[in-house]
Amino acid sequence: MTRPVIKGTSYVITHTPSLVRYGSKPVREIEKNKNLLNDILTNLRSFEEAVAYPPNQVFIGNMRPEHLKEYERPWTNVQLENASRFSEWGEILPETEFYGWLKIADQFNLVFLEENFLERVKKEMAEHPLVTEKDLEALGTGETAEEITKKVDAGNSLPLYINKDELAGVILTGHEEDKNLSAHILLENLSNKASGIVAMRHVLRAFDIKPEEIDYVIGCDEEAVGDRYQRGGGNMAKSIAEHAGCANATGSDIKSFCCAPAHAVSVASALVQSGIYQNVLVIGGGSLAKLGMKFAGSLSKNMPVTEDIMGAIGIIIGEDDGKSPVIRTDAFGKHDISAGSSNQAIYQSLIIKPLEKIGLNITDIDKYAVELHNPDVTEPNGNGNVPRGSYRTIAAMAVMRKELDRTEMESFEEKHGMPGFSPTQGHIASAIPFLGHARDMIIRGEIDNSMFVGKGSLFLGKMTNLSDGMSFLIEKNDGRKVI
Repeated sequence: MTRPVIKGTSYVITHTPSLVRYGSKPVREIEKNKNLLNDILTNLRSFEEAVAYPPNQVFIGNMRPEHLKEYERPWTNVQLENASRFSEWGEILPETEFYGWLKIADQFNLVFLEENFLERVKKEMAEHPLVTEKDLEALGTGETAEEITKKVDAGNSLPLYINKDELAGVILTGHEEDKNLSAHILLENLSNKASGIVAMRHVLRAFDIKPEEIDYVIGCDEEAVGDRYQRGGGNMAKSIAEHAGCANATGSDIKSFCCAPAHAVSVASALVQSGIYQNVLVIGGGSLAKLGMKFAGSLSKNMPVTEDIMGAIGIIIGEDDGKSPVIRTDAFGKHDISAGSSNQAIYQSLIIKPLEKIGLNITDIDKYAVELHNPDVTEPNGNGNVPRGSYRTIAAMAVMRKELDRTEMESFEEKHGMPGFSPTQGHIASAIPFLGHARDMIIRGEIDNSMFVGKGSLFLGKMTNLSDGMSFLIEKNDGRKVI
């Protein structure tokens, strides 16, 4: 029986300021106040500003999370010099190229781009290391501005903008009588798919895993792909894998709100350890619905709208290679139905129980990854510093268990935690953004282990009042290469 290991990770940010207007919160508020659209548009960032923003550089892997402590908050006032859009694990994708990937992801001829804009897209994408000749062919020839305008005016469609308010294209409805295939929902799903394709290609390229070596793909996003007869039927995982050349793979989606990535890691680990599959790829695309979700807080503090980005992740879990961090399958934490929904009850299930099972204390874990929401987004909106609150709860539990002196509570976050840096994309922010850093730090000998604690809000679906949670632990590979 092999040990599952983290063979590789990728992290992608798509900078899509012109799509902020289509986030769920902006759509609702703009309907109430038409002047609000201009307020949002005038407070959006340029691509250069998004690239130079410290938390974005941490997310794609060019900076360690602790380096954020070197800069005063809000980080929106900081512009890093010589910041790169690319990293070893991923990139920050400009809006122009994102529309190209959106068109590539569209197999039903629903996305149309204006011909002059499309030529610009092709020129930029031709220089991208992940783009193939087949991709460029899939972009097609584009349509005239008049044809685009005609499709917009016909209704049942959504205009696509660039540079905030310049018409660049249109997306049509998938079915005139099916609201589940409306232009807006299809834009959400295609945005998820497009960003997922980029993340999947990056992880396969960066860690020298051939696409045909992937046996199974698990989608862990928050979109609901389906029609009126099977809303949320899926399969986003397989649709993304098709564009990454994973010809020998099948797959499925796991849905559990923000906690889905942790569930996906547990299932992928079991599939590998059991010998059913050798390489499983976990993929999570971005959530367009959450663009601009907390824009009101940013505007109230005269800050730019930082929820102008979508995050995407890719994780390859495979058989023990003797060097990659090992996933401790004997230390998964789960939130039982009977556990209760208080923070203390959740962390009792997700941290204390699995650590006790393998004979470790809270303080034996070098780094905890929790909900890593960027405080530049959450604090102005009155939601506080989410990761800091979690670390204080964990530290308090360590004090209660006499594993930590009360005087060390304030330093617990410094030693065992990190600042939040993730896009507020729900499933993306839930612990997973640190996995690439943890893998690298363990291999380099900077830390020995790391625990990932994901939580989910099942009650949002109005089916249950329960919360959800999963945790997993990775540690240094001892080189035994257990197969």
